[in-house]
Amino acid sequence: MKSLVENARSFAEQVTARAEEFRALESGQHPLALFVTCSDSRVVPSLITGARPGELFELRTAGNIVPEYRGDRPTGEAATIEYAVRVLRVRDIIVCGHSHCGAVGALVRDDDLSGVPDVRDWLEQAVPRPEMAAPHAPDLAEAVQRHAVTQAERLRTHPCVAERIGAGALSVHAWYYEVHTGAVREYGGDDGWFRPL
Repeated sequence: MKSLVENARSFAEQVTARAEEFRALESGQHPLALFVTCSDSRVVPSLITGARPGELFELRTAGNIVPEYRGDRPTGEAATIEYAVRVLRVRDIIVCGHSHCGAVGALVRDDDLSGVPDVRDWLEQAVPRPEMAAPHAPDLAEAVQRHAVTQAERLRTHPCVAERIGAGALSVHAWYYEVHTGAVREYGGDDGWFRPL
C-alpha cells in the first residue's frame, strides 16, 4: 500500500508536467472504445492498448461477464454499456478475456464456490459455461477465448448496442490477452480462430 500512496502523492507533479494534456480533460470525455474486461489486477487496459487518459471507457467485471439484458432490472453493467454507446457514442467495444483467468477456471473445473456465494451467483450468469478439451491447462486459453466470444455475442443483444450496430455505427470485438507474454489476439469470426492483432 505504501508504494500506491507515494505514487498518488506524486501524481499531481506528473500532471503539472503534462498540464496541457490533462487540462483538455476538463471539457469532457471522448473515449475511442468501451473496453470490457476482467477485474483481474494483471489486466491493465491502458497498458495493453497504450491508451491515454480519456481514450478508454472501462467496464470491469469478474470473468469479464456481460449480464443478460433485462429492462426490468437495471444493472451497473447495463448502465455503463448504455452510457458508453448512447451518450459517449463509442464506435468500438472490445470484450477482452485473459489467460489464467480464475473465474473461467472455476467454471470449467466446476469448483465448489459455496464459500463465496456472491462470486458463485455472479458466475452463474456465464451461460453457456465455457468448456475446453483439457480443463486443467494452466492458461485456459481455449475456454477463455470461447467465453470472450460468448460475452461479445451477449453484448450484441443489448438494445442500445444492437441499434448502433444496425446503423453501422458500432463494432464489437473479442480479444484474448496472455498475461505472461503480453500477446493480444482478436477473434476472426469467419473461421472461429483468434489471430494476433
